Amino acid sequence: MINKMYKGPLIAVAVILAAVLAYGLLTMKDDRNPAEKIGDAIHELPQGIDKAGRQLEDRTPGQKLGDAVKDTGDKIKENTNP
Repeated sequence: MINKMYKGPLIAVAVILAAVLAYGLLTMKDDRNPAEKIGDAIHELPQGIDKAGRQLEDRTPGQKLGDAVKDTGDKIKENTNP
């Protein structure tokens, strides 16, 4: 069993490590080559030109996640409006 004296600092270190890893993951560089970007844009064309255009930009995973959340919110609004 972990001594109570070490429990607080151990939790703090774990939280800091998780925060650093999350930051690193969400700010990673977009390393797709131009052919992959064009392929992704073509794949997104049925959802709209604006969504296809987003695929051509260099975007971090955090930006992509934000776009997905926004798109999901827009779909919920469309489906719940009378």
